[in-house]
Amino acid sequence: MENNRNYFIAIALSVLVVLGWQFFYMNPRIEAQRQAEQLRQEELARQQPKDAGAGAAATATGTLPSAQSAAGESREDAIAKSARIEIDTEALSGSINLAGGRLDDLRLKGYHETVDRTSPIITLLNPADTKDGYFTETGFVGSANSGSVPGPSTVWTVKEGQKLTETSPVTLTFTNEAGLTFTRKISVDNHYMFTIEDTVANAGTAETSVAPYGRITRYNKPTTPSAYVLHEGFLGVIGAGTSLTESKYAAIEKENASMPKATGGWLGITDKYWAAALVPPQAVAYESRFSHFTDGQPRFQADYKNDAVSVAPGQSVSLKTLVFAGAKEVPVIDAYETSYSIPGFDRMIDWGWFYFITKPMFKLMDFFFRHVGNFGVAILLTTVVVKLLFFPLANKQYASMANMKRIQPKLEELKAKFGEDRMAMQQAMMELYKTEKINPVAGCWPLVLQIPVFFALYKVIYITIEMRHAPFFGWIHDLSAPDPTSIVNLFGLLPFAAPSFLHLGVWPIIMGITMFFQMRMNPTPPDPTQAMLFNWMPLVFTFMLGSFPSGLVIYWAWNNTLSVLQQSVIMKRHGVKIELFDNLKRTFRRKSSKA
Repeated sequence: MENNRNYFIAIALSVLVVLGWQFFYMNPRIEAQRQAEQLRQEELARQQPKDAGAGAAATATGTLPSAQSAAGESREDAIAKSARIEIDTEALSGSINLAGGRLDDLRLKGYHETVDRTSPIITLLNPADTKDGYFTETGFVGSANSGSVPGPSTVWTVKEGQKLTETSPVTLTFTNEAGLTFTRKISVDNHYMFTIEDTVANAGTAETSVAPYGRITRYNKPTTPSAYVLHEGFLGVIGAGTSLTESKYAAIEKENASMPKATGGWLGITDKYWAAALVPPQAVAYESRFSHFTDGQPRFQADYKNDAVSVAPGQSVSLKTLVFAGAKEVPVIDAYETSYSIPGFDRMIDWGWFYFITKPMFKLMDFFFRHVGNFGVAILLTTVVVKLLFFPLANKQYASMANMKRIQPKLEELKAKFGEDRMAMQQAMMELYKTEKINPVAGCWPLVLQIPVFFALYKVIYITIEMRHAPFFGWIHDLSAPDPTSIVNLFGLLPFAAPSFLHLGVWPIIMGITMFFQMRMNPTPPDPTQAMLFNWMPLVFTFMLGSFPSGLVIYWAWNNTLSVLQQSVIMKRHGVKIELFDNLKRTFRRKSSKA
């Protein structure tokens, strides 16, 4: 092996392949999907019939009442036409539809559509009669002698409470012709968890049974297709002790997914930052499905149906269902998993394959944020901690590089001595490494081990809602979005926007400069191809990262800066000349001579 350079080139090329795939394949594909989906939704809105027929959604042991509805009204009209109970908490505003007892009107007070605090707040759930229908519903499937049971069209009567707040629950009631009285108490905490306590009292003369069900129904997919690093669609932990189940919208459109009967767990539908999830009664077995229906109003649905429970005459049965609808805030989700004993609920946040790295890294960043109040600064401090953790490995890496530079003259002598005899050359090099106590691969592994950390940080910045609209300093108002400035319009001085493929902000340029300095810490490779790769790599990475979240670019620029300082100290300690300034002089001298 000649030296470590080939390993670094291989790693750099691998990263370039990933970035190139994202830039040249995934980004155009996502944009095409977005436009196609927009056209599909517009066509659907034009063709949507004014009235959809009734139907039923079958499960393995029975049917759920249909969730179909005409979808041609405005949101305001759909809300105004039905009797409702207002929701007003610290985090939420909206209303509960007394028809069906549906949660179909919900807005998130703490989140706006853009970084502008005067922009509209996020709307999560919408009534079924709108083209963007998205709602949750719980009810019952009856038996032969149960009479009519609460379903989508049941109009509940308000027994107690006129407004749902953190401190004031509401109670609804419905009595059928068979003497069954259904009492529903709905409460909500100061975040996003609704508790639905259903009591079924049998005042009749015969034993009967009812089967509780719950569903989340959504008429459309997210308008902006997600990147390959993020799951959006169906998910859940179906049964205590099981792993996370995920299904993309496209997969469910092709084939519905039915899960085995289970006890415990949860299921729902997730977006990048928001989610709706159902936690069935944990002591009763249930079966569940992820489905796509095209009978009438096309819709996606995550649902479950519990086994039937018997209610003897003069007796009552109570069941509790939890409904989560809100923002996927890490501490809130973690607290729900612990306080309600919901298995795997924290996996609602897509921590990815490197869960064991990604989540602790967020915890560290969140720790710093709580002390400094700025997630950008928290990223800088986290980078320092990561550097300290990897210092022993980095020390070996740079020490190996320094030693390789130290014996470079001896390697050149071996090349001159053995010429084209590659076998003898390799044996002589191995003997030299052994004599000098140098492991030529030692400089490669530390860099390889840091790649998962880089991708974990990318994941944290991209998926966590805490990074959404989180400012840094100056022009960076959203660490989860690309740097808004662009060199094409002179960073905003010219009155036009730069094309996306030419978008290049200040921070990507800073990152490119720091990478250029880091590359110039080493001698220019003698091989022309390698030299060209090293010369062009900072520029290529600069354009590649131009569309990446600014928080990630800031991390990379800061990490490069720390690497230059660290490498300088280690090289000086090993008595190896620091090539940075000589390389910079030679670079600019060549450019001036060409000019």
